[in-house]
Amino acid sequence: MSWRDTLTRISRVRLTPRGIGAACLGGAMFSLGLVLSLPDLVGLGAAALLAVAVAWVGIGIQRLESGRGALHVTRAVTPNPVVRDRTAEVSLLVAAHQATGAAYERLSRLRLSEQAAHELAGHQGIRARVSARADRITVHYSLTPTRRGRWSLGPLLTTRTDVFGLVRATQPLGRATHVPVWPRTVELAVRTRSVGDVDHSATGARLQSTDDSVLREYVAGDDPRRVHWASAARRGQLMVRADESAGVRPVTVLLDRSLLPHWQEAGSPRRPAAVDDGEWAVELTASIATSFLDAGHPTRLLTTTVAPSLEGVRFASTRASRSALLDACVDIRGHRGAAEGHHATSTTARALRLDRTSGEIVIAVLGPHDPAARHDLAALGAEGTCWALLVAPRGAGFQHELDQTAAELRASGWHVATSEARTDPERAWALLAEPVL
Repeated sequence: MSWRDTLTRISRVRLTPRGIGAACLGGAMFSLGLVLSLPDLVGLGAAALLAVAVAWVGIGIQRLESGRGALHVTRAVTPNPVVRDRTAEVSLLVAAHQATGAAYERLSRLRLSEQAAHELAGHQGIRARVSARADRITVHYSLTPTRRGRWSLGPLLTTRTDVFGLVRATQPLGRATHVPVWPRTVELAVRTRSVGDVDHSATGARLQSTDDSVLREYVAGDDPRRVHWASAARRGQLMVRADESAGVRPVTVLLDRSLLPHWQEAGSPRRPAAVDDGEWAVELTASIATSFLDAGHPTRLLTTTVAPSLEGVRFASTRASRSALLDACVDIRGHRGAAEGHHATSTTARALRLDRTSGEIVIAVLGPHDPAARHDLAALGAEGTCWALLVAPRGAGFQHELDQTAAELRASGWHVATSEARTDPERAWALLAEPVL
């Protein structure tokens, strides 16, 4: 601990009402004793001031997480990750490292205050239930996150006083916990006749498996006969053809990050409607991806980016990997501007053309785009099965661009539907699926 840290901690110590009284009384007695030449009165005043000063320094240099009375904090969030608008339980334990008198004395004079991001605590805030014992303090409370993302919980703030109650100090104890919050998802009816037309699963037909079918890394227990040696040689690691996905077309769900508020405006309280529209787009995309995965399709979720690297984005092929799709949604943010959004869509579409596998279905949730981005999207649609749900932006002046995007995508083979933001996800999906029926 440096001297600068020590001085900072001492400067944060505050007098309690009792400490203020002791300091005032001590100062008055000391001054009066000097005026009246009464050594006893001077001594009493000095003793009171010295007691306050010693308590001030003692509390200031004391660190709760070190020494014979060291304390530690354990925080557990269940479930973790949390789903937006669903309740999670938090358990917080403050306990002594060793069963010593110093640790028990610290615990007995400790008051706790938990810090939580507003997006985690929700509208109700934190209502904690505290249970104290000689060797531990246990706190339980609930969280209902209101926003998708990764939010901070902690560190714990502690307030303690000296043994005479003259001064108090507040300091953090333990580390912050970063809690990921998944978007809400709804189960969509992806096994409709319309999907059956592109998937052929409804009729029991099987597509021919090719060497370019969905692959995953070899894990212990896999049948060696499933190893795809050509890909293993190319990638430098054993790859196997996914058993569960045989004959079922893989699905790539693409989210246009232009639908989210620009990166620098994401936390602006002046654009709550834009934030809600963006969260709706993320939740719709996550719902489409998880619904296709639950239906047995190898699925991956992509977002538009100016530097796409699709090789590292693998298809989730089992329901156990559902969490990987939702994890990919936690940190999604908007682009830095409209120009970057158009450029990102163009580069992502070009990368997807090179990376897509045989029979792969692309389902995109998009906003309107400029001619360059529309050109690259059209080229993607001309080479395979592509569906797009175009989201109409708020405000006037975008309808012409939306119509142009829809017309060019349809002309190149995309199946296109348009929807307003914050439409019920099942209704929005039906707009895309029903016309094919």
